[in-house]
Amino acid sequence: MAKTLGQVLRAARKLRGLSLARAAGPAGISPAYLDKLEQDQVSEPSPHILYKVAGVLKVKYEDLMRLVGYVVSSRENPDTGRSVLANALASDDLTDEEIAELAKYLSWYRSQRKSR
Repeated sequence: MAKTLGQVLRAARKLRGLSLARAAGPAGISPAYLDKLEQDQVSEPSPHILYKVAGVLKVKYEDLMRLVGYVVSSRENPDTGRSVLANALASDDLTDEEIAELAKYLSWYRSQRKSR
């Protein structure tokens, strides 16, 4: 299933435990504008804004650019085949406890899918 920019931004923000205001402030945008981004109400956000939001949410800027439809050179930024959210989860700021809990949840989730 294809994800939209808004879906990815909201998921990454929630993953980081940030409110709209706490995520928007460091990105230099208003919480209302971030909410519009998350609701996919902005068709072509500026690359400058995407860059700042990517930094705050710790997701790859190039991935956000691709989701909006901007061309990103594949030579300079090879696609690893991982989703934007998977890349966010792989960042260095997860604690060992959070990684263990995510692994337990993923194991449970996969077992539920197999039993269907």
